[in-house]
Amino acid sequence: MNIKRIFIKVEGVVQGVGFRPFVYNLAESLSLNGYVNNNSEGVNIDIEGSEDNINIFLQKLKNENPPLSKIYNIKIEEKDIVNYRAFTINESIKKNNKFTLISPDIAICKDCREDILNSENRRYRYAFTNCTNCGPRFSIIKSLPYDRDKTTMKIFKMCTDCYNEYKNPNNRRFHAQPNACVDCGPRLWVTDSNGKIINDEQLINDDHNSYAPIKYIQKKLKEGKIIVIKGLTGFHLVCDALNEDAVKLLRQRKNRPAKAFALMMKDIDTVKKYCYVNEKEEEILTGIKKPIVILNKILKPSENKDDFSHCTLSENIASNQNTIGVMLPYTPIHELLFSEELEALIMTSANISGLPLEYKNDEAVQHLSNIADYFLLHNRDIFIPLDDSVVKVIDSQEKIIRRARGYVPEPIDLNSKFNILACGSNMKNTFCINKENLAFLSQHNGDLENIQTYELYKRNIEHFKEIFTFKPSYLACDMHPEYMSTKYAHENNLPIINVQHHHAHIASVMAENNISNKIIGISLDGTGFGTDNKIWGSEFLICDLKTFTRKAHLDYALMIGGEAAIKEPYRMAISYIWNTYKEESESIISRLYGSKGIMLLSILKRKINCTETSSMGRFFDAVSSLIGIRNAITYEGQASIELEAKINTNCLENYPYKIIQSNEKQIDLKINNNTLFDNTLSDTELITDSSYIIEPNETIKAIVSDRLNNISENIISVKFHNTIVKIITDMCKLIRNETEIAEIALGGGVFQNSYLLSNTIKELSSAGFTVYTNKKLPCNDGSISFGQLVIADALLKK
Repeated sequence: MNIKRIFIKVEGVVQGVGFRPFVYNLAESLSLNGYVNNNSEGVNIDIEGSEDNINIFLQKLKNENPPLSKIYNIKIEEKDIVNYRAFTINESIKKNNKFTLISPDIAICKDCREDILNSENRRYRYAFTNCTNCGPRFSIIKSLPYDRDKTTMKIFKMCTDCYNEYKNPNNRRFHAQPNACVDCGPRLWVTDSNGKIINDEQLINDDHNSYAPIKYIQKKLKEGKIIVIKGLTGFHLVCDALNEDAVKLLRQRKNRPAKAFALMMKDIDTVKKYCYVNEKEEEILTGIKKPIVILNKILKPSENKDDFSHCTLSENIASNQNTIGVMLPYTPIHELLFSEELEALIMTSANISGLPLEYKNDEAVQHLSNIADYFLLHNRDIFIPLDDSVVKVIDSQEKIIRRARGYVPEPIDLNSKFNILACGSNMKNTFCINKENLAFLSQHNGDLENIQTYELYKRNIEHFKEIFTFKPSYLACDMHPEYMSTKYAHENNLPIINVQHHHAHIASVMAENNISNKIIGISLDGTGFGTDNKIWGSEFLICDLKTFTRKAHLDYALMIGGEAAIKEPYRMAISYIWNTYKEESESIISRLYGSKGIMLLSILKRKINCTETSSMGRFFDAVSSLIGIRNAITYEGQASIELEAKINTNCLENYPYKIIQSNEKQIDLKINNNTLFDNTLSDTELITDSSYIIEPNETIKAIVSDRLNNISENIISVKFHNTIVKIITDMCKLIRNETEIAEIALGGGVFQNSYLLSNTIKELSSAGFTVYTNKKLPCNDGSISFGQLVIADALLKK
């Protein structure tokens, strides 16, 4: 028998996912000796035995590894025989400046669910049950390697039974760092709205106080109470979704008049009672990540009163929308909360509006006591908070809206060379770092509009530096001088690469799809600082990863009152009416908006506090107001969301518009004399090229005419959406005729609109274009940091 010894380095998501027990059992089954251990780079395997069995071992290592593991690289080195006597699992080793990949937090697995529902199991109804295939990961890790003493589980000493499971390679809880039971692990308790622990008879007389708090909260939910529940990666505000009074009360207390609430439903059959669910949506809902999935609501109940397969939800949950966000239980606490009487719960992020997600017990009680009737708390600390991820399915493809729990910190392949921290945008902020040909996008940090969110943003950056042993040499940021992320970059004494917002959107799509050649980039969103110091948002670019040329855009309109026009879309409607009708606009504005509109018109004429914008998001807002849907909003994107919701017809018509050719100076990225990178108008001559202005005056005239002639909102909405699709298609044909470029990247938050994205791809594909979109990242500003990093790396390679 030919004896051989090899040393294997496995890099990837291989810690905390059952990889070492898999290796141990595989080696044992093949009579191989040696050892396996965790280290700061991944997993090392030193293995000795027959050459045939080693070959089998390698084949199974690559193809039969645990479901949560992801192998990115395997390095093999042959070594001298040392005659190992057995195969063992050795202690973890930490190496400075090295890192390993970390698993996201994973939803409760089938086996653990069976454990907590089995009255014969010692973990029956235990709310913190987990194993190597599920449970907390990223949210509890303080540092690497991933061992219990480097997590928030350090304070819980395992009992004998749990320790025996932890040390047994044949047990699925072998080296499951959060492993615990009712005798040794975290516990639940209930407090009143002021944080005072409730110790009534029902809570005291339960064995080990394990299930009683959940049973108590079930009772309070049925009574219509509002509960704050500490979960896996943060807190939720919870009430019975089928209790109309409870939902109204939650809206009132949270001061959230219209923005949709997310739901958690008991199981997939319950979801199908209230929503249409296709195959891909069901796959995501029931998968290991359990994000919120945006589903189409069933709007009409079944005519058969005995048929409960088609039920309707309260309009108060997601008013003026055809969709609703739904997720399934992803922790033991959630699984145990549901009962025959409770099948759908409001499960929305617990935070004061605009502030970060709550994740600490004391602060949650302090900040939410005026909203909650009760708190369900526990003592397993959350080290890094993460919101629930949000996705939707468009044309059978998963599209991420918010990337957080279950997805972060999964890396993205990127052939990068320089250590760059990309600071991201101000809205829907993420940041991004790169290391060893991988990019790591942070969780959704929220909008950097207050000191609390900004401090959390900085804390999360420091945590990424720690766990990925990352030290940036360069910073990439948005051009907007007032963004807090831009200010953060300038607070650090490092070279800065300024990146134009819409170029970053397109670069994120290009990098995800491994495109480096010149491409037509279409970036449609609400706000992005332009190189002319105006607000951009409907950009047709010709770009690669280093340079861009602004080829076309929507004609500029004035935002009356600046940012006030975002919160009051009728200001944009008045601006577009003025652009279209000029001196004849007063009678139309008076008819639609009365004296308030006439007052704003006088401000517009004098250009007092008016900002020029080419934003497609503001154009959508204007149309929403023009046809009477929404004049003022209470949450971001409300006017546009409700405009899309009006589409319920197969109308194929569109409105007229003009594309006007003009000459403008275009932008080429370059290096300035300070060795910092910049793409602002500055000291070098700019490229001059033909460009196009999309003039929507004829569109506005037709929409106003339809409104005044009482054409339905549904018809106007679909015709408007069709118009945007046709503008995009016609514009791309013009650019292709000039440049012969037939590849297109679509980016920006406007493409969260399912109708617009689906029909744009359909029309462009029919016209012979190849169309790319974001895959693993949001198309909104959540992907800006990745695009910034990609552009900065490309420029540095230059």
